[in-house]
Formats: sequence, structure tokens, C-alpha cells
Amino acid sequence: MIGKYLKTNPKVSSLIAFGTAICGGSAIAAMAPVLKSSDEETAVSLATIFTLNSVALFTFPLIGHYFNLTQSEFGLWAALAIHDTSSVVGASAAYGSSALALATTVKLTRAVWIAPIVLGMAWLKETDSKVKIPLFIIGFIAAAAFRSLLPGFIPFWDNVALIAKQSLVVTLFLIGAGLSKNVLQDLGVRPLLQGILLWLLVSFATFILIVRGIIN
Repeated sequence: MIGKYLKTNPKVSSLIAFGTAICGGSAIAAMAPVLKSSDEETAVSLATIFTLNSVALFTFPLIGHYFNLTQSEFGLWAALAIHDTSSVVGASAAYGSSALALATTVKLTRAVWIAPIVLGMAWLKETDSKVKIPLFIIGFIAAAAFRSLLPGFIPFWDNVALIAKQSLVVTLFLIGAGLSKNVLQDLGVRPLLQGILLWLLVSFATFILIVRGIIN
């Protein structure tokens, strides 16, 4: 509806909406072949999501502390309102370990919806595009299983987790390095405005529902 009002390119509008609702860049990459989006349309959608992810990394922890959100409240809010898993992990890790644990689990539960929704859209569009399950979901489940089934190696798993956190810092740095004045100019006003409005709507709604205890 926002995309139609702003007269955003329909495919870009759909990709931005799907990326906001499910899992940012991974969701966009999975849906783009089904919608038969061009490289430019996909790139604009990804740039919109990544720009907002960068903003979320800095603003969400500040907002959480300002409103004195608990670890669980912030972790749940970050998982529901931030687009990409990496940015959810980054923001919640800055808030606390309990927030990080909850945010990661809830965010990956959101990401699981990529497959059924892309399959449904492919059926509606009658396309033959194959649905790809993001590898990070499989990796998360495997890591949780290994740690649970092999508790004797917990010191080793802790060291792996420490390396992963440091690697995430590098990943977020590289994402930020990919944003430039030219990239932001290529976005255009309408896709970016749609992304901002949709993101603010989701962020505000989930914040209110969490603070009031409706979502817990």
C-alpha cells in the first residue's frame, strides 16, 4: 500500500516489503528470482535495507537504554524490528548477552518463513524458480545441536563463539564500507522513503506491543 501511494517500482516495492517483513537481504535474494527482478531492482532493494540496518545498529541500543527496556524486551524488539540477522546480532550484542541469545533465536525463527512464502509466491506467479534455504539457518541449527549433544566440548564452543563475535564486527564494518554517496543517490527518494516508513511502522508497533506485554 505504501509503495502504491509513493508510486515505487512494483518489484522494488515488493522486495523492500518482503525484506522488512522476513529477513532483509536474505529474503530479498530468495524472492528476486521469483519476481524476475532485474539486477538494478534487486540492488536498490538491498541498498535500502542495508542503509536502514546501519542506522538500526546505532539507534536501537540507544532507544532501548533511554526507555529502560529489559534484556528480554530489547532482544525481542530487535529481532522483530531490525531487518538482517547480522544487524540484529550486532545491536543485541551491544545491549547484553541475554538480549543476544533471545534476539538470535527469534530472528532465525522469522527467517524460516522465507521458504514457505517464496514457495507460495512462486506458485501464485507460476514460476519455476527454485527456493533456496539460507545456509545460516542450517548452520545455526547445527551449531545448537553440536553444543547440546557434546557438552564436554563447551570450552571449545565458547572459543568458537568468541571468534564468531569478532568476525561479526569485521562483517558489519565491510557492510558499512559498501555504503557510499553514490549508492545512496542511486536509491532514489521513493524506495528509500518507502523503506523508512515501513520500518518505522513495524518498529513502533512492535515496541508498543512488547512494552505492554502483548508480545512476550
